[in-house]
Amino acid sequence: MRILSTLIAIFCTALVIQAAVSSCDTDAADGYDIVVAADGTGDFTTIQAAIDAVPAFRKTNRTSILVKKGTYKEKVIVAPCKINITLVGEEGAVIAYDDFAQRPNRFGEETTTSGSATIYLYAPDFYAENITFQNTAGPVGQAVACFVSGDRCCFRNCRFLGFQDTLYTFGEDCRIYFDRCYVEGTVDFIFGKSTAVFDHCEIHSLQNGFLTAPSTPQGQKYGYVFYDCSMTADEGVTEVYLSRPWRPYAKAVFVRCELGKHITPVGWDPWDKEHPEETVLYAEYNSIGPGANPLGRAYFSRQLDSLAGYDMLQILAGRDGWMPAGTEAPLLVSTQ
Repeated sequence: MRILSTLIAIFCTALVIQAAVSSCDTDAADGYDIVVAADGTGDFTTIQAAIDAVPAFRKTNRTSILVKKGTYKEKVIVAPCKINITLVGEEGAVIAYDDFAQRPNRFGEETTTSGSATIYLYAPDFYAENITFQNTAGPVGQAVACFVSGDRCCFRNCRFLGFQDTLYTFGEDCRIYFDRCYVEGTVDFIFGKSTAVFDHCEIHSLQNGFLTAPSTPQGQKYGYVFYDCSMTADEGVTEVYLSRPWRPYAKAVFVRCELGKHITPVGWDPWDKEHPEETVLYAEYNSIGPGANPLGRAYFSRQLDSLAGYDMLQILAGRDGWMPAGTEAPLLVSTQ
């Protein structure tokens, strides 16, 4: 009898523990439409399966997806019809893949830079929070972690990890807002055509190189604008440029940013452009830190006297009044 009583007590204790764990899982998923968990405790075990389950062109409500802690090795595509998605990660939620530009695909062709991304975001009004987007290929050339082509995309407290070409802001006439994010890489690791605002972000160099390589289209008013960001680097990194122009009309402006000693005194590189002063817009406003050097910057850059024309909300507003900055529920419901 004593043995039976002990076994019953152990069994009951196990039930109580399981109930408590189940209760915690339920609490974590409260308020979300879909839960992704690699261990099978959610609705799906992969992020792509959760994205695929979102109704096409769901206009009247956002679809919220909780990603539980874990590393999800997969290439993810958010198609243009998957609008109004909110992707929120538990601490330690990572989306990772290891493609790179020179890797042969199934047909023996090079994957290319665009083909190397871990995640592709084509839909408008995408929101991500507390997610790490990573390309794990290492220092093997171009290897994109996150490819953004949708308008009105917002990232909060997200991490973008890679080496060359980590973050590809691909979409022309697209607006992207990064709030308290972390981006790391080596060469041109923030690059592309979009209008992108970085607000209180950390931009970290792993090696000597170039932080940004905008390809801002001619006639587009803004390219990259960094507000109150910090530029940091690994030990031993000594020569990093703020930007070089991938295309002739490149635009990048750094506002009240703290620049580490790894930022080269000249600040900006012309790449192969013969007369960058005629087309490029590279500027700083009140840079601080050991990497600030307002009197010795490249001749084709400028120091702004004021922030006229650089109001953050104005930059992102566009024609539809999008206003993600300074709000906790910033996103419009798409009317497409």
